[in-house]
Amino acid sequence: MTRATVSFLGGVNEIGGNKVLIEDGPDRILFDFGPSFSPQFEEFYVDFLQPRSTSEVKDLLEFDLIPRVEGLYSRAALQGSDLDHQPPSIHAIFVSHAHADHSGYLHLVDPDIPVFVGATTRSVLDAIETSGTRKYGEHSWRIVGDSQPVKVGNIEVIPFPVDHSIPGAYGYLVRTSQGTVVYTGDFRQHGPRAADTHRFLGAASAEEPEALVIEGTRAGPEVRQSLSEEGVRTGVDQLLGSTSDLALVCTYPRDVDRLMTLYRAATAIDRTLVVSLKTAHLLTTIGQRFPDLHLPIPGSSPGIVAYGRKKRRYYAWEVPLLDGCIEADELRSRGSQYLFAIDLMHFAELIDIRPPAGSPFIHSMSEPFSEDDVDDRVFHRWLDHFGLAFHQMHASGHCSALELQEIVGSVSAKTVYPIHTVHPEAIRGGRGKAVPPEKGKPYPLGE
Repeated sequence: MTRATVSFLGGVNEIGGNKVLIEDGPDRILFDFGPSFSPQFEEFYVDFLQPRSTSEVKDLLEFDLIPRVEGLYSRAALQGSDLDHQPPSIHAIFVSHAHADHSGYLHLVDPDIPVFVGATTRSVLDAIETSGTRKYGEHSWRIVGDSQPVKVGNIEVIPFPVDHSIPGAYGYLVRTSQGTVVYTGDFRQHGPRAADTHRFLGAASAEEPEALVIEGTRAGPEVRQSLSEEGVRTGVDQLLGSTSDLALVCTYPRDVDRLMTLYRAATAIDRTLVVSLKTAHLLTTIGQRFPDLHLPIPGSSPGIVAYGRKKRRYYAWEVPLLDGCIEADELRSRGSQYLFAIDLMHFAELIDIRPPAGSPFIHSMSEPFSEDDVDDRVFHRWLDHFGLAFHQMHASGHCSALELQEIVGSVSAKTVYPIHTVHPEAIRGGRGKAVPPEKGKPYPLGE
């Protein structure tokens, strides 16, 4: 009898790039398909040196940056490569969430392979595609429902919502003929949807799984400040309450939980949150499709406006957002009324806004991975030039090292496969065994 197997085509000894293949007889399902944050990628492609858009698969295969799998890529994406186009050998792709390292290579996939996503993730992907250069390709998109089983051949996949730093994230229970595989995707349990993560982990434990495929971003030595979302709110409240100047913040533009934290902190003291046009577009897209999320929408919700930076030409998606937006002179003259969310790409706006020296700047993102981070050095040169006061306040989108080990113990899988981490050896197996996986090696289930 052919045994069901799990293989790891990415996410091995690296952050991001998850590509988890589960096979059971003739049925083959892939979970996530995006680029990694691996140093290997930056050994060959960096800044403006990127794979050519006319031969992306060829250029990525050259350095083993994507898996050499027949029946996965579209005919167009294979142009010029030494991999021949074949009918699909993968029968479905399930995407855990909309972060690029889990979804960013979908545009390379054969359009005949159905792609399963949550409704919120599909909406986020739409907003990203509309307002930027990232494309996801033509697919038969299938929307999954919370805890609603999906059959792909003889494999049954059950999606569970989990807490993460982007809305609509899922973990999956995957039932095969040789037992259940639990795939966490990216998750945490210290954000506003912690209860979702706990329900998922409870269901995972009840399955008595053969395998737990767990992301371990923060496995290994903890060297960074660790706050909850509530902790971020407390820190922002204290800072805003102690200044009468313009306050500035830098955060991930798709971290809706953080945007909600900042919005509530600002409006609590009668400040208005100012966001970029791209963030305004995201909030509008998601908020209009999912009103039960109660997201603030610039132009229709109080306490939030878009910043209309001056451009020679506006994209079509930006034009509807320009009505009611504010510009640099408003922030310069009445800064005490605002909390301005700005990212590094738009730091040149500070030249026009000219916030008073000593104005608080909240860095609500991960700290740099190393002291050699070029973006971080440039970032601080700008803050120093304008005399802005730096404050670090961030809640990670991932579980801490201690939490990961507790979760491994509570789920009690026979085998634990740590991925999405540079420290797989730091995750121990609990009652089972921990196996730092090898890239491309199939691991049989039920042995």
